[in-house]
Amino acid sequence: MADQPKPISPLKNLLAGGFGGVCLVFVGHPLDTVKVRLQTQPPSLPGQPPMYSGTFDCFRKTLIREIQASSGETKYTGTLDCAKKLYQEFGIRGIYKGTVLTLMRDVPASGMYFMTYEWLKNIFTPEGKRVSELSAPRILVAGGIAGIFNWAVAIPPDVLKSRFQTAPPGKYPNGFRDVLRELIRDEGVTSLYKGFNAVMIRAFPANAACFLGFEVAMKFLNWAIPNL
Repeated sequence: MADQPKPISPLKNLLAGGFGGVCLVFVGHPLDTVKVRLQTQPPSLPGQPPMYSGTFDCFRKTLIREIQASSGETKYTGTLDCAKKLYQEFGIRGIYKGTVLTLMRDVPASGMYFMTYEWLKNIFTPEGKRVSELSAPRILVAGGIAGIFNWAVAIPPDVLKSRFQTAPPGKYPNGFRDVLRELIRDEGVTSLYKGFNAVMIRAFPANAACFLGFEVAMKFLNWAIPNL
């Protein structure tokens, strides 16, 4: 008699997904910081070099700046302090600034992300084997490529989001339309892909780690607490 598929456990998926997210952040966060710095750098003046010449120059300057800032005064002492000050200054809207742009980025990009991952898992599964038996290297490749496809869709709205969230209050009264208009007018269509190299360098290893972390955590939970 063939093995019956195990019922899906929402709690196991929650725990395994959380662990996958930790793996993604642990691997990808440094280049995420570089990405935002590249996306929000102001256009250079005529005859002047840009603030950052590329991904690695941005990484080097960011590292130097953070080391120097560690001994000086900082605007926010941490996440909670930042949230408190944003709320005090701008109210609840300040904390949710950029929500529409985040949805414009994450809805299509996440759809592409999971569609690509599941499609590749099926392709990489040898004949006669189950998807759940996929080897770790193949999971890494499927997750990494899924991450690249995710960010190929997500970069333009992510650039707009970064610009909008870091702009002074009132600079863009019409929201992302003003950001888009300014970017294309001042820096051209290619400005919508600022930080592309940093994103793609980050995308494969970070998302490979995410899905590998999820699959490993799920297998561990199925072994440790099979009836959960």
